[in-house]
Amino acid sequence: MTTIDELDDGTRAILARFGFDPQQFELLRARVASGELGPASNVVTGRIEPPGEGDLTPLPDSGTAAWDEAREAGLEAIREGRVAQIVLAGGMATRFGGVVKGAVDVLDGRSFLEWKLGETARVGQELGKDIPVALMTSFATDELTRAHVADRRLPDPLWFSQFVSVRLTPEGDIFRDDDSTASLYGPGHGDLLEAIRQSGTLDALRRRGVKLVCVSNVDNLGARVDPVVVGAHVIAGHPVTIEVARKEGDLGGAPVRVDGHMTMLEGMRFPPGFDQDLTPVFNTNTALIDLDALDRQYELTWLYVEKEVDGQTAVQLERLYHEITSFVPTTFLVVPRSGPRGRFFPIKTPDDLEAARAGLRELLSASVLG
Repeated sequence: MTTIDELDDGTRAILARFGFDPQQFELLRARVASGELGPASNVVTGRIEPPGEGDLTPLPDSGTAAWDEAREAGLEAIREGRVAQIVLAGGMATRFGGVVKGAVDVLDGRSFLEWKLGETARVGQELGKDIPVALMTSFATDELTRAHVADRRLPDPLWFSQFVSVRLTPEGDIFRDDDSTASLYGPGHGDLLEAIRQSGTLDALRRRGVKLVCVSNVDNLGARVDPVVVGAHVIAGHPVTIEVARKEGDLGGAPVRVDGHMTMLEGMRFPPGFDQDLTPVFNTNTALIDLDALDRQYELTWLYVEKEVDGQTAVQLERLYHEITSFVPTTFLVVPRSGPRGRFFPIKTPDDLEAARAGLRELLSASVLG
């Protein structure tokens, strides 16, 4: 069985640069080889029930007293410098031809990152307060993302990266690409909860007076820094707010009760017999998290994920940050998915982009402060 020390110099240099933990890798590898980690280990045990009355918190409607209260609380937090944004920018746009997702042009010649960072800067300018932005990249996107930010003269963010790992075969051996090099991957956005501390980014945000961060994918332009959403988080008083939206045939993660405790489960974690249609909302992968909640260690579940790579089955072990909901009190905030204040515009393929352009233009022509 090949060891990490036997890999080529270039691969070992990437592993060293992006926080690879060889001891942890070998322990996980042994669990795959023994069958301890596999599709069955992903499934959560315990009694699973759909959310009950009061488990989901609707975002207040515009024109109501609750909306005014949330907006004022959010404006105060932003003006006082308590709010920052974290953009998850570690994924490669494989369905766009394997380019760096943040650099893909979306609308009017501007890329995802140009819109994402530009909209945050616009909110800050209108309120007279800079909103810090941190980008979590990966071994696959870090250099190109930095070059894109510099080339487009975007506001300079804080930088940190998720970790890197090595794909396995289902038997627990190192999986190799067609050129015989070890196949690398990013082990999920669960790295956020650890990498933000190890990189010093958490401390940098604290020094700037930040108390909470708004976390979202680089390809979801609807997930802007919105004072009403920020205020809803502040008023709820929980360390974490996870944004959810009403299902329209969507699959994937959803909030449920596990042995009475509200938590967010990824789709692969549901038992085969559970009817996910009983849960009316799904996870948009957008959240607000207090910095104090990020300043601790969480034992996240390692999920066993099979991918087809070069026509063969490869195994990735991944962690997801929304599992933080299993450890700290969480608000599950139901947000609008479309319209001028929509919060969910995921773009995964060129066809998605073409279909979403009209809605994105409506969204981005309106300020969240309007």
